[in-house]
Amino acid sequence: MDRLLSMEVFVAVVELGSLTAAAARHDMSPAMAAKHIKGLESRLGLRLMNRTTRRQSLTEAGQAYFARCKTILADIRDAEQGAEALRSAPRGHLRITSSVSFGSFALAPAIADYLTIYPDVSVDLALSDMVEDVVASRFDLALRIGEPADSGLVARRIGLYQMIICAAPAYLERYGTPASPSDLAGHQCLDFSHWSRRTGWRLAAGEGEGEGDETGYPTGRFVSNNGQALRQAALAGFGIVLQPELLLADDVRAGRLIPILQPYWPAPRPITLLYPKDRQALPKLTTFVDFVVARFTR
Repeated sequence: MDRLLSMEVFVAVVELGSLTAAAARHDMSPAMAAKHIKGLESRLGLRLMNRTTRRQSLTEAGQAYFARCKTILADIRDAEQGAEALRSAPRGHLRITSSVSFGSFALAPAIADYLTIYPDVSVDLALSDMVEDVVASRFDLALRIGEPADSGLVARRIGLYQMIICAAPAYLERYGTPASPSDLAGHQCLDFSHWSRRTGWRLAAGEGEGEGDETGYPTGRFVSNNGQALRQAALAGFGIVLQPELLLADDVRAGRLIPILQPYWPAPRPITLLYPKDRQALPKLTTFVDFVVARFTR
């Protein structure tokens, strides 16, 4: 027997003062209403009501149980109303993970604009260049660079992520400008520690060269797990940097960094939005996904 329904019937009997009236409220027979009360008493091992042919009254245990039932049923109604409110308009908390560069330079401003439009939503943005498990880490969605693994998540491509190669004018004046990837062996190449020798400084083949990527992997004396640190080293004239265009674009426009080796830049990689499947996704998620897709899709 449904325990919550039995509690509702019990409360109705007390409030209406009649088993028949309580049965009518819940569209059942008086005999079924009586069965719900007896079921509660049997489960609790206590008599809740003193019943005679003319009237009924609560026992001491029944009075305490009635008060708790009222509180529990009110909490359930509040929870249901809260869930309905979540589905009626964007509200609540979103946990998002992204790579550091894209998250700080592109996604964070977009989130700020989204939150201005939807004041009842809050966002926790976790930035990491390590791949987070979206489901295990309880993220609502993730922004990933590159082809995502087949994870069972919904995947929506929203743009392309271009890596560029630059150096400061002072560095190029001092050490010269490399003309091909093979020339990098004689230069200081600022290295990103999350890259492997399989995925790091692998550059596209230029015109007139064989297909595929250059296999040479330049080495340098400056390694960091943060693109901003590598950018600062490049601005100081210490070496050549390979980092996202969005991280270096302002420096290029201002002439603080000079693009080099353009024919060999790595092919742009997809930017993908990932989130768990939900047949009834909450408005906070659907509106954010739509906002990000509109913001970045070209």
